[in-house]
Amino acid sequence: MVIETFSANETFEYGKKMGLNAVSGQVYCLTGDLGVGKTVFTQGFARGLGIEEPVNSPTFTIVQEYEEGRLPFYHFDVYRIGDVYEMEEIGYEDYVYGNGVSFIEWAELISEILPENRTEIIIEKDLEKGFDYRKITINEMKG
Repeated sequence: MVIETFSANETFEYGKKMGLNAVSGQVYCLTGDLGVGKTVFTQGFARGLGIEEPVNSPTFTIVQEYEEGRLPFYHFDVYRIGDVYEMEEIGYEDYVYGNGVSFIEWAELISEILPENRTEIIIEKDLEKGFDYRKITINEMKG
């Protein structure tokens, strides 16, 4: 599925719509260049889960936990990960195979340990279509 947005607010709102429909145990893998809107999309998703507190990219902590929504929300940013063994150290499997919703930014960096059943979200810019244009591609992966 491909969605096109033309403003940060539209990207946020689409993320929110996905968050409203999220169910326990889902894993979302978010891919896109720096500055493409991954955090805006994630903030919308969190709002859809009922999380009101600010959601920022956990670049220096690898994972942020949010428990106030209708489901626990685990927001990973693995951009600075050295290797997948670091993921084991933080209890990655407990999050991903738990009862919450996991959102993994830069997921392609840990592709070898991603669950077979996941939703891949790719966000891309196309400056020819406008500065705020985003193409959001969603692929359901089934093992």
